[in-house]
Amino acid sequence: MTELDAVQRLVGHVRVTLGGGPFSAPGGWSHMGAVICDASFQARRKYESTVRPRIERLQEAWPDAVTVRGFRDRIAAEDLAVAMDFNSPRRVATAHGIADLLAANGVDTREDLRTWLDDRSHRGDLRAVKGVGPKTVDYIGNLVGRSQVAVDVHLRAAYEAAAAVLGQEPGGLEHAVWRFTSRAARGRGGAVGGL
Repeated sequence: MTELDAVQRLVGHVRVTLGGGPFSAPGGWSHMGAVICDASFQARRKYESTVRPRIERLQEAWPDAVTVRGFRDRIAAEDLAVAMDFNSPRRVATAHGIADLLAANGVDTREDLRTWLDDRSHRGDLRAVKGVGPKTVDYIGNLVGRSQVAVDVHLRAAYEAAAAVLGQEPGGLEHAVWRFTSRAARGRGGAVGGL
């Protein structure tokens, strides 16, 4: 099967399963503590039942963590694992690493991060943080309102090509597929990450 055949099959499947759109891009968060924690804690977890409620509680408990600076002040004074009710030293370390990197680069708000991500070299900076791979970098973009395809690297080109054929934003198409598959996975008890 050629790449074009694969794209056409994906387009056909999307049209049958999801319709013709429009597919709205993920909204993400305006609270930088939420952005950092969502990116750090969501992988291979049931997003709607495990991650989202913790992120929402964090925003309510730590309103001052709306900026990277405020988030770093909180994690310097309080245990993030306790605040997130999530015992994972590796994921906590990833959140600290992302926060430190962003602060070192003058990134403090959602808009700062959106702008900072315009420079493709910053993707490599994020990937240097232990626990952050290419999918997580794209996912972070979605968390601040960019239209990124946060799927396996091997699927990204197919999603981008299918989105072009459908006249949709790539991130919106990927998010629509995620919403559809997460509903199906919830019905089966599966684990799905997402926004």
